[in-house]
Amino acid sequence: MFSIQPEPFSSCAAALIEALDSWQNALYPVESQYCTDLTALQDDELILVMARDAQGRAAGCVSLLIQPEGCGELKRMYVAPEYRGQKLAERLIAAIERQARQAEIALLRLETGVHHHAAIRLYERLGYRRCDPFPPYGNDPFGVYMAKPLALSTSSSAPSRCESTR
Repeated sequence: MFSIQPEPFSSCAAALIEALDSWQNALYPVESQYCTDLTALQDDELILVMARDAQGRAAGCVSLLIQPEGCGELKRMYVAPEYRGQKLAERLIAAIERQARQAEIALLRLETGVHHHAAIRLYERLGYRRCDPFPPYGNDPFGVYMAKPLALSTSSSAPSRCESTR
């Protein structure tokens, strides 16, 4: 049993992100790591969703960087190894997508690494498709760029003007 909900950035989130960074440091050169410092963002730029186990321990996290033009970028997705295999990543993505829809974000994008095979399969299974690099990314041989349009309520305003998928 997990609780999955938005939370302010905390030491628990920092510990998960530190574990993510440590894992990625072994896979990618420094110039191919795009580790956004979530603490440097304003509250209106970021939504953090945490997963906690029944005892309240941090099990995973994902964040949404809110961008102009109705776009958002998934950042810092991570599930601690001891919690993997329980569909927690799927539940975190579903929760952050709900938050994105509430914020009237029409297109979600993400950057992940070529060595993150399980993550790429997960994103594809959840409807994300490969796309061209988007700002601030360039053509990085270690990068995989993906996007997913979100269905918004009919009361939403103008459609997203973000770049589309390929």
